[in-house]
Amino acid sequence: MKKLFSVSILGLFIVSVFAAPAFCQTADEIVSKMIEAQGGRDKLATINDTTVTGTMELTSMGLSGTFTRYMKEPNKLRMDIEVMGMVITQAFDGETAWATNPQTGSTEEMPEQAAAYFKRDSLGNDSLLNPDKYGITFASKETEKIDDKDYLVLEQTFSDGYKSTIYVDPETYLPYKTKAMTLNQMGMEVEAETLLTDYREFEGVKISYSITVFQDGEEFITIALDEVTFNKGLEDSLFAMEE
Repeated sequence: MKKLFSVSILGLFIVSVFAAPAFCQTADEIVSKMIEAQGGRDKLATINDTTVTGTMELTSMGLSGTFTRYMKEPNKLRMDIEVMGMVITQAFDGETAWATNPQTGSTEEMPEQAAAYFKRDSLGNDSLLNPDKYGITFASKETEKIDDKDYLVLEQTFSDGYKSTIYVDPETYLPYKTKAMTLNQMGMEVEAETLLTDYREFEGVKISYSITVFQDGEEFITIALDEVTFNKGLEDSLFAMEE
């Protein structure tokens, strides 16, 4: 039962989000350079929906599986996770966060706390390009050293007060690591660190193809992307709560 519950909230972790010293740059300047590094404002604004497929290894549970992640601007998200012979779906349709229950097979609204995490994860490129629309603010913090390299640090604050820290590579201006609170396999809040590596360019957009998530310092999951597709014309019905 513990493994089934762990898998049922897995989508909360899959997510799943830089050359002069930080004190010389404002948060807006760092965010602007981060946008440019990922493909540029004009390019990111043309992406209406994104479909990603990949594989995952749940290190802490000794499980592996595959996933498909659908996102539609500005705030729709669906995760289909296949593991242990089951397909588990989690989604946010813009208003309601819901998921299939792996123990009963029924479809249910997410608990309030889990729903809040999933709703934030559903925010797409528009929230980066136009954070004011979503009540999101950024603050530049002191640089922090990781493996003998000083990284720029941005603190991201959402409209509900939730905070996330983004560590930005000072050479590429791509996000290298994020740190924030999340829910573990037992539904308890823990600190999660996400490493974003193996950036590749796809249709003019830089994307991390290798993602590793740590919970309270222990490796929890590794994710490898297989394929990325933009603008498939995803319908709103894909994200609607299933009967």
